[in-house]
Amino acid sequence: MPGEVRWHNEASDTTRITGILVKASDINARSTQERVGAIAREFIGTPYVAGTLEGTPEALTVNVDQMDCTTFVETVLAMAVTVGERRSSWRDFLYNLENMRYRQGSIDGYSSRLHYVSDWIVDNSHRGNIDEVTDRIADCSYQVKTLDYMSAHRDEYPALADDSEFERIKSAEVGYRSHRFPYLKPSKLLSKDVVAKLRDGDVVAFTTKVPGLDVSHIGFIVFKEGVPYLLHASSRESKVVIDPLSLADYLHRNRNITGARILRLKNR
Repeated sequence: MPGEVRWHNEASDTTRITGILVKASDINARSTQERVGAIAREFIGTPYVAGTLEGTPEALTVNVDQMDCTTFVETVLAMAVTVGERRSSWRDFLYNLENMRYRQGSIDGYSSRLHYVSDWIVDNSHRGNIDEVTDRIADCSYQVKTLDYMSAHRDEYPALADDSEFERIKSAEVGYRSHRFPYLKPSKLLSKDVVAKLRDGDVVAFTTKVPGLDVSHIGFIVFKEGVPYLLHASSRESKVVIDPLSLADYLHRNRNITGARILRLKNR
């Protein structure tokens, strides 16, 4: 179990984590994705709060009462891994959360957190936690971007006031110069053939036009009457919701979004 944990409220957090793990353990899920979707729905209504991970020194931060899009996805996936291991202890969840959130699964300061979604995908794919299935779902397009948003906007990240952390972030960004990644254009999500290959519980990451940034938002795909929707921690709704727009409409209404990447938790 991680050494230092920064709780929002240790008593209520551990109680809620254990309750969800026990409940999810009793679900007769037919697949890992179905388990992910079921756990994600447990957080509907949870307030949206940004910046809950920030604090000095860097520690494994746990807050199941307040979430942003990233902490929501990480928390759900770590819970799904824990249940897949046939465990229901919050201590096991902490191990899996650290493993999901940090480079090589271990905290080593602010810069060891996987801030860029592409970095998170590469690191967790390499360690066998997730699969990117974007290019298996349909003929995808590719985007090439240099990921340097954090170093280019240093003032937006208080931790980067520390020169050593700033240099470590810049060093991590070096590996993502002219980074090439797959994505599905919004028009692809209208195809019945593509929709048929999506799964309830898939992670969806939205690629963006913002310079220096690969992904601007992340959540889960859920199905209602055969149509994919987005289950996410929404800043607009100020809570975790199933978006009222279908996934295809959500993509079309957000002009800074260029498309979507689809990820799956490895089978457990």
